[in-house]
Amino acid sequence: MRLRLIGRSDFRLQRANSESTPSSLVPYPVSAILPPQETPVAASLSQFASSLSVETAFTVLAVAKSLKAAGKDVVELEIGDSPFNSTASAKQAGIQAIEQNQSHYCASPGIPEARQAAADFVKSEFGIPAGPENVVMGPGAKVFEQFFCEAFLNPGDSVLVFSPYFPTYVPNILRRNANIVYSALKQSNEFRPSLDDIERFLGEADSPKAIFLNSPHNPTGGVTTEEDLQNLADLIRGKDIAVFSDEPYCHMIWKGKHHSLLAQPGMMDQAVAAYTFSKSYSMSGWRLGFAISSKETTDAISKMINTTPVVQLAGAAALRNDSAERDDVMLKFREKVVLLTEGLNRIEGFHTIDPTATFYVFPNVAAVCNQLGITSHGLALYLLEGADDNFGIACLGGECFGEAGQGFLRFSCAEPNDRLQQALDFIPVALSRTGRIAAYLEAHPKFRLQKPYTLEG
Repeated sequence: MRLRLIGRSDFRLQRANSESTPSSLVPYPVSAILPPQETPVAASLSQFASSLSVETAFTVLAVAKSLKAAGKDVVELEIGDSPFNSTASAKQAGIQAIEQNQSHYCASPGIPEARQAAADFVKSEFGIPAGPENVVMGPGAKVFEQFFCEAFLNPGDSVLVFSPYFPTYVPNILRRNANIVYSALKQSNEFRPSLDDIERFLGEADSPKAIFLNSPHNPTGGVTTEEDLQNLADLIRGKDIAVFSDEPYCHMIWKGKHHSLLAQPGMMDQAVAAYTFSKSYSMSGWRLGFAISSKETTDAISKMINTTPVVQLAGAAALRNDSAERDDVMLKFREKVVLLTEGLNRIEGFHTIDPTATFYVFPNVAAVCNQLGITSHGLALYLLEGADDNFGIACLGGECFGEAGQGFLRFSCAEPNDRLQQALDFIPVALSRTGRIAAYLEAHPKFRLQKPYTLEG
């Protein structure tokens, strides 16, 4: 701002009246002297940042917490967090690491102990031929979605995404100005990926470059079988195609065992597998995961990441020592999934497949939604907000995971069994309160179903 001198023009000589002193020197108001106040202008966000949205699970979580704070009893089945404590060795090693001041910078790929433990783990459990050079540690598994996209995608590339899908896949892909091709997962096919759709993508998409594969699958609980993985590997082997193999629920398999694409010949060079400690070891708050890939890929990702050594030491201890405790917790999760699945299938208009994997149950509720004239996410929020003044259930509509999820609900099993039973007992009561449903739709017209859902089968 330039300074301005005050001159004669800034003052005027005024005769007050005939009886007053001969003259008075009256200044202009201060506002006329000083420059006008400028309105603060904030730097504008990028189009990418402006387009970001949070996972709907966390939005519903915030609503549920607010209702609980106001005194409402809410069974929280919306968030995919473990209700169990972190495993014993993890806690002990974390405390020891703090006491030993293991809180300084470390190498970007991770500390040697953690990388070796992760390599030994995937080799012994899933037959992946990994060494420590094939491991990069990270703050959870979700970040590797972004780093995979940064490592492999150029503008204009096409990416195959199976829908329903984990919500953060899409913004990470779009951030690289890549194109998304969707393939719908069907309940009639146990939510397994379609080999025909993969072949069509490879043959017809513009610049096909990557595939996002999530197995065991969130939100459906579906599993990509070993045969599916063999067929996928045969289709892409030797082509310039990269696969993001998202495997956070690798121990939540209720039929058979988990298989990884990276165990197939040649796939280490064409895939990145992501793992987390949040599910198997109940370490969601620690923020720790790792990725497995070729050395060239892990070296590239390492340039974008760094993870605190304290949590890495805790994770390494969990991998080495806590498999028995982990497996015991997995059995408890399976019990919850069976309880919820059987209970939901007894409700008229609800249909879910037998428990296969994960701690989610994904019932088809299209018939109920069609009858009531409400969207599936509208139904989910009605169960939380509108069905009763004192009691509610927090869950998610399937459309929160993409268009192919319409007509479904996703329930997490992260509550005690008696609370799961409370939720199951309440749902039929809530559905019978047609007056409340009508009132909820009147207050929230965006949840009116404009077109009936297609009924599978």
